[in-house]
Amino acid sequence: MRITLTSIFVDDPIKAHKFYTDILGFMSKEYAPDAQLAIVVSPEDANGTALLLEPRGDSFAKEYQENVYNAGLPGIVFGVNNLAEEIKRLKSLGVKFRDDLTKIEWGLQNLFEDSCGNLIMLDEVSNA
Repeated sequence: MRITLTSIFVDDPIKAHKFYTDILGFMSKEYAPDAQLAIVVSPEDANGTALLLEPRGDSFAKEYQENVYNAGLPGIVFGVNNLAEEIKRLKSLGVKFRDDLTKIEWGLQNLFEDSCGNLIMLDEVSNA
């Protein structure tokens, strides 16, 4: 068994799709703006796990997303090979980071805002 699709709530799937593709570098797997459908994948593994940019609307998801964000918790974690290099790249594109690099037992990590209501954690891992 493997994970083929997961989702993250976003305040606007169209805006999120632009951020996740143009800034983060993901590729569109499915994109139907009229249906508010946006699914992206990593260009490093186009047949791997897909990420649905799920519209939160004004439902329970909005409250959930806001509480997670306000608690300073990441909505999802992305792995990179060189965290310092990726942070530099993203900052040059205007991405807002929350804190400095954090050294934890298994590597380095940092949080940034996805401009769609979420905090995303970058985690430096070998073979990301």
